[in-house]
Amino acid sequence: MKKITLYTDGACSGNPGIGGWGAILQYNGAEKILSGGDINTTNNRMELMAVIMGLEKIKEECEVEVYSDSAYVVNAFLQDWITAWVENGWRTKGKSEVQNIELWKRLLQQTKRHVVSWNKVKGHADNELNNRCDALARGEIEKLKRDMPF
Repeated sequence: MKKITLYTDGACSGNPGIGGWGAILQYNGAEKILSGGDINTTNNRMELMAVIMGLEKIKEECEVEVYSDSAYVVNAFLQDWITAWVENGWRTKGKSEVQNIELWKRLLQQTKRHVVSWNKVKGHADNELNNRCDALARGEIEKLKRDMPF
């Protein structure tokens, strides 16, 4: 099975506000760079979108090592919140509805397609690939701001 590395990051100008995400896929010495954004979103949604879009871009079943600075995303899997949410009908331990359900469902679908391992990295530190993903996300925010009619 092929092994791929996926670095991701999301950002938001205001929360909610204009957001962007960036992802870098690495395989066998090659890189694929992905990015996008939304004019009305949250930081957590952009963090999720970065991982989703990276995993969705992979054409065949692979082992994927995901690196993210989002505790929200990584801990959902490392601390197995996602299983509890599904078992509780997408409700948290406190019985409130899980936010971003449609994105979590998309991400969960991808984790069934691939063998995914999760790694939390420190944001805005010395991790070059995380910093590049952050720059991609912020670049998308700037593009969206420039394109706004007001």
